[in-house]
Amino acid sequence: MTEHDGRQPGRDGESTQSWGDDYRAQLASMLSGTTPEDREAVASLPSGSAILVVRRGPNVGARFLLDQDSTIAGRHPDADIFLDDVTVSRRHAEFARSGTTFELRDLGSLNGTYHNGERVEQAVLHDGAEVQVGKFRLTFYRSRLDLEPRQ
Repeated sequence: MTEHDGRQPGRDGESTQSWGDDYRAQLASMLSGTTPEDREAVASLPSGSAILVVRRGPNVGARFLLDQDSTIAGRHPDADIFLDDVTVSRRHAEFARSGTTFELRDLGSLNGTYHNGERVEQAVLHDGAEVQVGKFRLTFYRSRLDLEPRQ
């Protein structure tokens, strides 16, 4: 039985870690290895948006906001996310939003699009997922307002 303060009672009747404390720990672990600026950017995301942070490749540290229903990443200067490297196709991948869910879609790229190390045609993105487009490795973070605690 849950006490009124949201904590779970332990075997000896003492309360243990609350769901809120566990949730905060989960969020902190997802953002480990990020800079304070990255953490601030992620914390300020409005509901229905996400951010990609470049971890490897040209432009390390760059952040790209995903706040449209369709965001195209590619080497073409008109791409929403311009990734200037010969390993990236002109229209390489799409980040498609439906509500608060984001999906990664390869757009027929030559070198493929990777989700957590596996080549994919499409994949649903979860917080902390790694996306590889050419030499670029990006980490995906959803708005903290849209996350649900893992159980």
